[in-house]
Amino acid sequence: MTADLILFFGLAAVAIGAALGMLLSKNAVYSALFLILNFATVAVFFLLLGAPFIAMAQVAVYAGAIMVLFLFVIMLLGAEQLLTSHKSGWQRPIAILLTLVLLVESIYLIFGRGRLLSQVAPVASDYASPEAIGELLFSRYLLPFEVTSILLLVAMVGVIVLIKKPKANN
Repeated sequence: MTADLILFFGLAAVAIGAALGMLLSKNAVYSALFLILNFATVAVFFLLLGAPFIAMAQVAVYAGAIMVLFLFVIMLLGAEQLLTSHKSGWQRPIAILLTLVLLVESIYLIFGRGRLLSQVAPVASDYASPEAIGELLFSRYLLPFEVTSILLLVAMVGVIVLIKKPKANN
């Protein structure tokens, strides 16, 4: 077993633990912090794949800017404690069933298909370079890029509308 494989399985355990911590935490701030830990492990996965630019973007964009926005909204709205009441009882059994299906599929793909790692094709030498990402982003994926920027703008306006208190006329 190589050092990269040991690091991968260690990081996978941390990522799964952080995801479970995020989902099971009753405090929204702790959930956001678990999500930051998950983003950091995904960035290290990108480093293992040989994509340092995407790893840096993962940390800067997701763990940096978006999580600061999430924490700002959580603190501003005072939603630190999540509600524990569930009105629809059908969601939990379906979630458990879908989790079990995903677990069985994962086990089959990892152990049942044998030489899974030998089927992975090597990546090109310019994979995830800043030049290649910029060229794709502003040519082939320009529309999704612009739609994403509009969605972020609408989200910021929505937060401002949610937190704005009506003025009292005296």
